[in-house]
Amino acid sequence: MASNDQAQNETQPVVNPPKKINHTWYQSESTVVVVIPIRNVQRDEVHVESTENTLSVNIKLPSSNSEYNLKLDLAYPINCNRTDFKVNTANVEVRLYKVDAVQWTSLDAQHKSNVPPVSMNRTPTVQSVPPSYPSSSKKAKDWDKFEVEIKKEEKEEKLEGDAALNQLFQQIYRDGTDEQRRAMNKSFMESGGTVLSTNWDEISKTKTEVKPPDGMEWKSYDN
Repeated sequence: MASNDQAQNETQPVVNPPKKINHTWYQSESTVVVVIPIRNVQRDEVHVESTENTLSVNIKLPSSNSEYNLKLDLAYPINCNRTDFKVNTANVEVRLYKVDAVQWTSLDAQHKSNVPPVSMNRTPTVQSVPPSYPSSSKKAKDWDKFEVEIKKEEKEEKLEGDAALNQLFQQIYRDGTDEQRRAMNKSFMESGGTVLSTNWDEISKTKTEVKPPDGMEWKSYDN
């Protein structure tokens, strides 16, 4: 009788315990992705549920009656309405969307650090206070207002002679259209500085002739 029991025990197959599946994770500014390395899974065999602070994943293992289960109390809150997953050939990826753009120090609450999380927000802070510059004066100076006053003084400054004429030409060029600027450049260059016109329709049709002041004669010097 004992020999029969021994023979039966020898013919029973040895069942190995299922291999432990370890998940990994990585993060960006706005998301956390949990990677579960199970190959050749069908999408309808993956079930993911989440709340603001928990994650539950159930996967039926291929060619097996076993299941993979992952239950986590998350270290930081998520937007559970946006949780989704993707099935690849080599793994299953579960994507969680952060409520706050902070650096997660751990995935689960059990291993969460007591150190305040670091912000991952890359948006530059808008400077609401105008920049200040070093000054020996005890009274604060509004540099924006100072710049406006300087420009106003330059505009109202009364010049004479060639300086006044140059200022007028500069103002016309600065306030003119692209065609007016082209006309001024072309007429001035072709006439040797004796003609300055803003009429592009006229200047564009022909070369601008030299027109020296009355009583003067234009001479060309060749090198």
